[in-house]
Amino acid sequence: MEVEYNLHVHGMSCASCVSKVEKALLSVKGVQSASVNLATEKARVTTNKPISPSELMQSIARIGYQADLIGDEKSEAGAWKKREALLAQEKLQVIFSAILSAPLVITMGLSFFDIHWMLPWWAQFALTFPVQFGFGARFYKGAWMALRTRSGNMDLLVSLGTTAAFFLSLYYVAISLLAENSEVKNNLHDHLYFESSAIIITLVLLGKYLENRAKFQTTEAIQALQALRPETARLIKNQTETIVPLEQISKGDQVVVLPGEKIPVDGVIIEGFSHLDESLLTGESLPVSKKIHDPVTAGSLNADGRLIIKTTAIGAETTLSRIIRLVESAQAAKAPIQRLVDQVSAIFVPIVILISLITITAWGILAENWEIGILNGVAVMVIACPCALGLATPTSIMVGTGAAAKAGILIKDAEALEITQSLTVIAFDKTGTLTQGHPSVTQFIPFNRPLSEVFNIATSLQIGSEHPLAKAFITSAQEQNLSITPADKIRALPGIGIQGFLNGQKYMIGSKLLLEERKINYEPLKNQIKTLEEQGQTISFIVADKNSEIIGLLSFSDQIKPLARQTIESLQHMNIKTMMITGDNWGSARHIANQLGLDQIQAEVLPIDKAQVIENLKKSGHRVGMVGDGLNDAPALASAHVGFAMATGTDVAMHTAGITLMRGNPLLVPDSISISKKTYQKIKQNLFWAFIYNIIGIPLAALGYLSPVIAGTAMAMSSFCVVTNALLLKRWQPQSRSQMDLS
Repeated sequence: MEVEYNLHVHGMSCASCVSKVEKALLSVKGVQSASVNLATEKARVTTNKPISPSELMQSIARIGYQADLIGDEKSEAGAWKKREALLAQEKLQVIFSAILSAPLVITMGLSFFDIHWMLPWWAQFALTFPVQFGFGARFYKGAWMALRTRSGNMDLLVSLGTTAAFFLSLYYVAISLLAENSEVKNNLHDHLYFESSAIIITLVLLGKYLENRAKFQTTEAIQALQALRPETARLIKNQTETIVPLEQISKGDQVVVLPGEKIPVDGVIIEGFSHLDESLLTGESLPVSKKIHDPVTAGSLNADGRLIIKTTAIGAETTLSRIIRLVESAQAAKAPIQRLVDQVSAIFVPIVILISLITITAWGILAENWEIGILNGVAVMVIACPCALGLATPTSIMVGTGAAAKAGILIKDAEALEITQSLTVIAFDKTGTLTQGHPSVTQFIPFNRPLSEVFNIATSLQIGSEHPLAKAFITSAQEQNLSITPADKIRALPGIGIQGFLNGQKYMIGSKLLLEERKINYEPLKNQIKTLEEQGQTISFIVADKNSEIIGLLSFSDQIKPLARQTIESLQHMNIKTMMITGDNWGSARHIANQLGLDQIQAEVLPIDKAQVIENLKKSGHRVGMVGDGLNDAPALASAHVGFAMATGTDVAMHTAGITLMRGNPLLVPDSISISKKTYQKIKQNLFWAFIYNIIGIPLAALGYLSPVIAGTAMAMSSFCVVTNALLLKRWQPQSRSQMDLS
């Protein structure tokens, strides 16, 4: 039995920390996998049996970090507030550290104007000491934990570099105080680097603050969804309305929602009419009209009418909670491209320290200048930044999945996000995907029996069926106020139809595949069938099993979605081939394909065979995406490289797919590919800048072209720049938002 645990991990500073935490979690007996995200500060652990969460937290505590179990929605809200408080605390540390460092910066700046005035050494020491060992204590703590676990991290590099500068200055102070030579005493200021120590600490603190603030912005999609949850509900019992905490609401309870209030639960309207704003849930910018018997979703905003809702889901079972879990899951996961970063991060800090030692030794022996060697060695340690590497991928994924969620695109994991941008073929189911999914009966033709008898047989067989064609026929029958008696022993014939017994006789309704499987002759009807199919009609046959006799014919039509053609054109503009896989007849399939301009079609495909069509495409070298909404699409969605499920369809399809489209608008498919391309582009940009920054910066520092202060400035800004670049994804706009959603 597989069990999943989610933890908050506090105290991580770079990619090396992530690697250590993952190794610690994997060392716990029973843990199968562990994925740690630096940007969200969360760990997701999968075990093959239930284990105590305290074991996981203790394994993390042993390597110097703190962890706590992610609990219910209230604890999550508390976690957001805690992060806000820590951010405010970091801001104060930066301000006070900057105030103490300012006099040192001013005197250093005066030298650029040929004004050589310096504070006395004791003043420099007094200003630097609280910065180095007070505000910089966090780096020493992190460094000590790294040494305890025989590993390295950013804290180790910063503490080693600044400590070297600080004690090098103290060394020269001691020499000056003990020296009898007045020239040594007079030249003391030329050998003090207190300002480097203080300024580097301040700059790194500033960089971490800006980085954390930017990281906090990357989570705003989750924060916005969390904010949709109301804390109370207006419960109605015995005609009395009472405002109660949401935890007291149960399934079946009735709640009142007034204009301007948020819907507190998933439910069904039993009284009232209104328009709901579902934009943060589905990406639909226009209010959606709702009436009696319509479902409503927790988090929607009631615009203008008083509603009474019968509760169908609460708490973690609501659609809103499921959306939040899905987005969080995607943001916590690692993209395949992250594997390279993990490999580099594991050896990054030891290599940097080795380069620093080589730099010090080389300058000391070859140039006979140990002081410059130490300063250049400090610059090497300070400029090296494993943070930028660690943040390059997760921040891009967080912003990308957040932007997608706002547009009504829910991406299950980072792998789906990464693969989507490389798709070469998109296969569509027809009904409910390219068409409205609400077929209507266009013709009913009986053969050799009275119309009323055949009509009664058809309604009796199809009542209760979830198939769209059956629903369309039953709706037509109900509009005529006919009394319908269900047939006996009704059984679905997967992919071909349905059968049942009426008055002891067996009847069937199905497609042409049913006739072919049962070897029923339909030769006399071929011309009539061909004409209807060429008109885009879907045909069902009513068969009496006794004599294998066709006693009736039903034809249905389903309107193409208004934006379906634009969807196909958008995909083709991206050089992605489009095809339709449908169980419908070839004539109807060709009619739809011609209207939409599809590249390829596969018709009369049984549900079980749809997955095989996908597999054949994959074998031919294509990266395949499958778009569907029904139970029969689930195998194909699972087989595709990326499955796209319409949320207007079944839960099974949504659970199987890598991407869920919260509206029935097919334009969300090219939008999904667009945000995937943009996100992957940002990942590659960030990784390039993170690598090139270190590849160029470390040699320059080793050769003496970068002072420790400049190195500290560059290091402080590198991670901030990576996160800020990822945040540019928030400017992405889906084309579906610029179109009126008529789906």
